[in-house]
Amino acid sequence: MVETVAPALTDDVLQSTQPVLLRGLVRHWPLVQAAQRSDAEFGDYLRGFCTATPVVSWRGAPEIGGRFFYTDDFGGFNFKPQPCPFSALLDELLAGTPDALYLGSTEIDSAFPGMRAHNDLPELARCHPLASLWLGNRTRVGAHFDLPDNIACVVAGRRRFTLFPPDQVGNLYIGPLDLTPAGQAISLVDTAQPDLGRFPRYAQALAQAQTFELLPGDALFIPSQWWHAVQALEPVSALVNFWWRQSPSFMDTPLNTLLMGLLSLRDLPPAQRDAWRALFDHYVFDADEQTAAHIPPAARGVLAPMNDHSARQLRALLRNRLNR
Repeated sequence: MVETVAPALTDDVLQSTQPVLLRGLVRHWPLVQAAQRSDAEFGDYLRGFCTATPVVSWRGAPEIGGRFFYTDDFGGFNFKPQPCPFSALLDELLAGTPDALYLGSTEIDSAFPGMRAHNDLPELARCHPLASLWLGNRTRVGAHFDLPDNIACVVAGRRRFTLFPPDQVGNLYIGPLDLTPAGQAISLVDTAQPDLGRFPRYAQALAQAQTFELLPGDALFIPSQWWHAVQALEPVSALVNFWWRQSPSFMDTPLNTLLMGLLSLRDLPPAQRDAWRALFDHYVFDADEQTAAHIPPAARGVLAPMNDHSARQLRALLRNRLNR
């Protein structure tokens, strides 16, 4: 773990492959200062920017203890998405509803126009990040990873982050890939109350975990594909995060490749899987300037460096093959 004191958004931080704790990075934001004065002032500040467009919140019964998860039979989830006016959601949150209430990633520029001008990270301008608001009471979500790099800024309440390196996937007991609470597969282990009898390998993940408790104004850089579980520790808790990718915009998500691998590679005979592993190593994981050096540059096709035009051509080729 690296800990720095703001201002500290240097290239070393933004390109780090390890989490970086940034104490006090956004404590000067008006949003944070309003929350420090009172929950009511925090709510009034948000109301000053919200639109009439409904937002989508998650609601769970008090019995779920703030943990948004699957039903016991994995046939669905223990919460329901509900569209509602933001002001009504905020009223209920400030009144101390016993329900688990959670507003997930809500784009600030569209839902709270003008707010980002006063609560932003200008050092990220060259990255063109997407900024989102997260709001709720004492809630928690299972460990999951995001493809973009991420700076999570706590603006109200305290939050606990538990991070695991990407190579711990085998010890996190990941749930279904095609039935997920919010698009990303999650660990089935309750980070707040791990059952090591049911999930014994999780002890190995814990040995590699990094835990951070953030106060209002603190931020955490979470590198791409680091698994992270997030627990809100106060009745009113809010987070603003910034997402961006270091790869070109024309690149597709590797999750599509993973799903295609399940479709076309996983169930092959072992010798054929080994042969395909060698091909992937050669053309993808170990690829360098020598991989296609023996082919004239004009004839390298998809083996040439990718750009927007060639990416479009390759997508068209894949669509044609998948639609057979």
